[in-house]
Amino acid sequence: MSGMSLTYIDILVSAVLATIMFGVGLSISFEDLRQIYRSPKSFLLGLFAQMILLPLIVFTIVSFTDLPPAVKVGFIILSACPGGTTSGFVTVLFRGNVALSVSLVSVNSILTLATIPLLVNLALSVFTGRHSPFELPLAETFLQIFFVTLLPAICGVLLRYFRKKTADKIQRPVRTVMIILFAGVYAIIAFADESKGGSGITSADLWSILPYAVIINFAGFIAGMVMGLLGKTGIRTSWTIGVEVALQNTTLALLVAGTLIQSNEMVKPALVYALFSFWTALVYGIVVKKYNRSKLFGEFR
Repeated sequence: MSGMSLTYIDILVSAVLATIMFGVGLSISFEDLRQIYRSPKSFLLGLFAQMILLPLIVFTIVSFTDLPPAVKVGFIILSACPGGTTSGFVTVLFRGNVALSVSLVSVNSILTLATIPLLVNLALSVFTGRHSPFELPLAETFLQIFFVTLLPAICGVLLRYFRKKTADKIQRPVRTVMIILFAGVYAIIAFADESKGGSGITSADLWSILPYAVIINFAGFIAGMVMGLLGKTGIRTSWTIGVEVALQNTTLALLVAGTLIQSNEMVKPALVYALFSFWTALVYGIVVKKYNRSKLFGEFR
């Protein structure tokens, strides 16, 4: 939507997302990226599950609901976003395939420059019709996502490459700042007045969106795990693919829905999803680790 007017919340979302992606970049080494070439099957399976299978699942689920069209589009926006710091943190916590997680986040962040505009405009056409007041301009979206996601991540990668000690030193403070900013921006969007950039989400919205958000979340875990097991990648890598598929970069979804499209309704699925997805990821990790008969925060067998 050209000529859009930015609120302070839009600027805050962009700043938080840039900080998050810089933190992601700090955790990426060129050795991690080389893992793509050493074990391409796991990477390609994860990429397919996250970028193609998940949006298809979400399209199918929301098509059979009576949710408002804008909320349906909001779910598609969410499904089009890559993993982020939450998926990386959970993978590290449960000793998953960290190199695969980092590789998927980094490559998906590049691919979303093209896939987000295409998927979201398709969803707008399908669910809101050709005469929808909303649109997602390709060039403007490409540039906005590039400057607040890819560029900060590249800066983090380069800092680690040229100044590894500095990167190690600031990684923990940056992570702390990310958590504070992340919590703050979601609180503001959830509770601020709509005229000031808030979502205007109500308890009725929450309870109407939550069941479908949970279904999509669990479908992501299952789809990723099944894809990895069918590809015979092993339980550890299959579990990691499940985490990457089920945990989205909800801050990027807020940027697309709230700042680029400027729709408070489309923001709501990302807000609801952010409330519980970390906790369901912990449950997913506990269940799989118990099945694997390995220590909760130890290595997979």
